[in-house]
Amino acid sequence: MVIVGLIVGILARFFYPGAVHMGLIMSAVLGIAGSFVAGFIGRLLHPATKDQPFHPAGFVYSILGAIVLIFLARTFGLIG
Repeated sequence: MVIVGLIVGILARFFYPGAVHMGLIMSAVLGIAGSFVAGFIGRLLHPATKDQPFHPAGFVYSILGAIVLIFLARTFGLIG
């Protein structure tokens, strides 16, 4: 999970316009949190059924969730 989170975090930093200053550990945390955000939004859009109680976020949705987190962190001044 950490390795996938790191890859998602690095890709989100790459696709986000402008420089995002954070280390590898924060990139991994960003990617993992982005996956949770994407999973939450996916669950809102497509509620779970009895056949599929768990709704995993896709790789692309995880990157989009991480980009949303970068935007929010910059808006509130948490990262530079």
